[in-house]
Amino acid sequence: METRRNQKSFSHGVCLFWILLVLMVVNGPVGGAVSTAGERMEDGMSKTKDLSEAQGEALLAEARRTISSRLEGKNGPPGESKDLPAIFDEKRGTFVTLTIHGGLRGCIGHIIPQESLIEGIRENALNAAFRDPRFRPLTRDEWKDVHIEISILTEPENLSYTDGQDLLSKLRPGIDGIIIKKEFHQSTFLPQVWDQLPDKREFLNHLCLKAGLDGDAWKKGDLEVSTYQVQAFEE
Repeated sequence: METRRNQKSFSHGVCLFWILLVLMVVNGPVGGAVSTAGERMEDGMSKTKDLSEAQGEALLAEARRTISSRLEGKNGPPGESKDLPAIFDEKRGTFVTLTIHGGLRGCIGHIIPQESLIEGIRENALNAAFRDPRFRPLTRDEWKDVHIEISILTEPENLSYTDGQDLLSKLRPGIDGIIIKKEFHQSTFLPQVWDQLPDKREFLNHLCLKAGLDGDAWKKGDLEVSTYQVQAFEE
């Protein structure tokens, strides 16, 4: 098993942009815990506790077990695992990505926590396998070749800034995922999108356009902005 933080967690950029277009409509206020940019940890780590490699392996196994159970015709959740660590009950944003021979086969998740960490992994494992609208439902014949990757998100934190230039100075390419919101317009890019859009201005332009705003809307200084980080595990 491999674990990474804020590196390229998904095999194909198309997955990242599809997440933005289809899955990232979040109701209610952006973010959770409120803090200023100065309160973010300087090394790019969130104050949210990281998972250990053993815990990442357990979640990967749970994702595989959940999909396998559904392929066997069991519609209910798999039997409950014993002695789960307390961190699995925390609410975390999660993504599950499936690939076959390096090709994307499904990728779905939540930025804002909808349920406990383990329930999010189970739900998004099934979503990625059977409910990604770009693909037909996963089959038993394909299952043996599926590679699973999970991404665990920290809780979004509000980013305080004064104007467009100040916002640019506080962005951390390759480290932070960004959520923007203005009235009914909202969008996000995961940290991995910096791989495709390394320039800060270009990154914000695309993020605003995807939210249905003018590309330069970020320059006005009136967007709600939140940041988060990603810890990824793969088989």
